Amino acid sequence: SIKKNIQEAIRLRDSVFYEPKTNCFRLINGEGDLIPGLVVDRYADTLVIQINTTGIDRIKDFILKTLLEELKDKICCIYEKSISSARKQDGLQPIKGFLYGKEKQKVEVLENNIKFSVDIINGQKTGLFLDMRNMRSLIKEISKGKTVLNCFGYSGGFSLYALSGGAKNVTTVDISKDATASAIENFELNGFDHIKNKIITAAVFDFLRTDALKYDIIILDPPAFAKKKSDIHNAQKGYKEINKAALSKMPSGSLLLTCSCSYYIDEELFERTLNAAAKEAGRTLKIISKHTLAQDHVINPCHREFNYLKSLLIYVY
Repeated sequence: SIKKNIQEAIRLRDSVFYEPKTNCFRLINGEGDLIPGLVVDRYADTLVIQINTTGIDRIKDFILKTLLEELKDKICCIYEKSISSARKQDGLQPIKGFLYGKEKQKVEVLENNIKFSVDIINGQKTGLFLDMRNMRSLIKEISKGKTVLNCFGYSGGFSLYALSGGAKNVTTVDISKDATASAIENFELNGFDHIKNKIITAAVFDFLRTDALKYDIIILDPPAFAKKKSDIHNAQKGYKEINKAALSKMPSGSLLLTCSCSYYIDEELFERTLNAAAKEAGRTLKIISKHTLAQDHVINPCHREFNYLKSLLIYVY
């Protein structure tokens, strides 16, 4: 039943994923938790839910009641952010609004002891890219004494992890003024200097073409270039061009973390695209490691569409 599956999802997170140093995570991951059409993210004492199908929409009150019964005194606020394109296929209109508790726009959370101010109303997705946690941790591990460029930096996640790992200097670039303002807020929240470590509002493609790119580590984490199957050709071209722009100027011996959150660009195609970019840039690459979704984004083996995220840590020479 839906209630049993909600209970199992909460039990799994409590027993495996939830830690005092991390109080933000994916609580229910749709088909992965056997509840198709429902996503619930937890930010400290706040839940943000996404409803993507008519069936789940019809039992919204039951789901809300079950969540409140199970989490009891742990939750003070529930916000619905059902604005995905999937709703259109079921004839549902986008919905945003509070379902329970005191209304608020931002929630302060911890992820691996790093502080984030999460804008649940205006932020992308439900407020924070929770699926990238493993990759952020990787950057922390390898950043000591390094100079780092974080492209498509959004609210500064990779930058904060790099600095907490001892990076010498970090530059963050995003086209959105709201995103860079959020990054500045998060820098200040963690006591990091956002003047020394530049936060730049600019189009990443333009920045890559004009900057010298003399960094030890470059992170490319663009938005999904392929949201439907017909986008594959243009998306592949986009991934090739952006990686080529970085690879053509990166110093020998530097590292590239390149990511794709496009389900229709699978791992094999992503690697072929990266190889094409390297060939055109005249560079040779070594794949150091491969990474995917954070562990709280559980996947149903019969529903591979949720296995959309992939990244490669590359040595460039």
